[in-house]
Amino acid sequence: MLREVILAAAGSPQIERLVANAPVTRDVVHRFVAGTTSDDALRVSRDLAESGLAITLDHLGEDTRTPGRAEANRAEYERLLDALHDAGLTSSRTQPDGSPAVPYATAEVSIKLSALGQRLDEKLAYEHAKAICAAAAKVGTTVTLDMEDHATTDSTLDILSRLRVDYPSTGVVLQAYLRRTEADCRELSGAGSRVRLCKGAYREPETVAFGNRLEVDKSYVRCLNILMSTDAYPMIATHDPRLVAIAEDRAKWFDRAPETFEFQMLYGVRPDEQLRLVDLGYSMRVYVPYGTQWYPYLMRRLAERPANVAFFARALASRK
Repeated sequence: MLREVILAAAGSPQIERLVANAPVTRDVVHRFVAGTTSDDALRVSRDLAESGLAITLDHLGEDTRTPGRAEANRAEYERLLDALHDAGLTSSRTQPDGSPAVPYATAEVSIKLSALGQRLDEKLAYEHAKAICAAAAKVGTTVTLDMEDHATTDSTLDILSRLRVDYPSTGVVLQAYLRRTEADCRELSGAGSRVRLCKGAYREPETVAFGNRLEVDKSYVRCLNILMSTDAYPMIATHDPRLVAIAEDRAKWFDRAPETFEFQMLYGVRPDEQLRLVDLGYSMRVYVPYGTQWYPYLMRRLAERPANVAFFARALASRK
């Protein structure tokens, strides 16, 4: 019930204004969002990298309604990638024997196709995404396509297949709460296929998504088993302690070397656990968002992990 209330609030301009005008909003948001500019994102990325963490950066802004805004979002990513390269954050690693591996740069980028005009013109979004992939490849890193609501899934996977012709390391997100995801995992489980598996945080009808938390968790484990048992490169995106433990167990069961998969968590969520996984020798990548369009992102994060609501409420109460 709480999750549904939060997701409904994500689409409310009135609540957005209320949150944006709250005196403590800046302090609270900065727990989950790096800042509003690429300089903020670079500062946070350097700090995380110094702790042994990898990064994927997301310039916030989705559901773009004009070609001009889509082009501006593409240009922002191109500038960001150049800045990451200049900061020495985009070098990729290779296998111990010197042969190429799935790119694991310290910093990569995540993009939402709706920010590049997907709802306006799928061809336009593809062209912008291809330009970002080219910019990423030029500086030695790669791109992951974020997944949004279920209505865009087929379009996103189609664009992914086209991008992988020239940029095979392009990753994609699959959401375990969708009923179709188990089949999508099988389809995308080829050698080196970078797949970020998350639970999902959009409002979806029960006809396409599991509504019960236990069902979602079971789906996540089934999908994880598929990815870990193949030559894909699983990116295990979860903060759930049980799922983290299951992933560690599956890595041992399927004899996965540490460089053949990675964990991913959100910036500001369970930072001690992130460092624990690094200390154990796992690859740990932090999803770092930045930009002025932080409100929808924040609401989805609260819905995804309702415990964060208590943190937000305590922060507001303490500054009345």
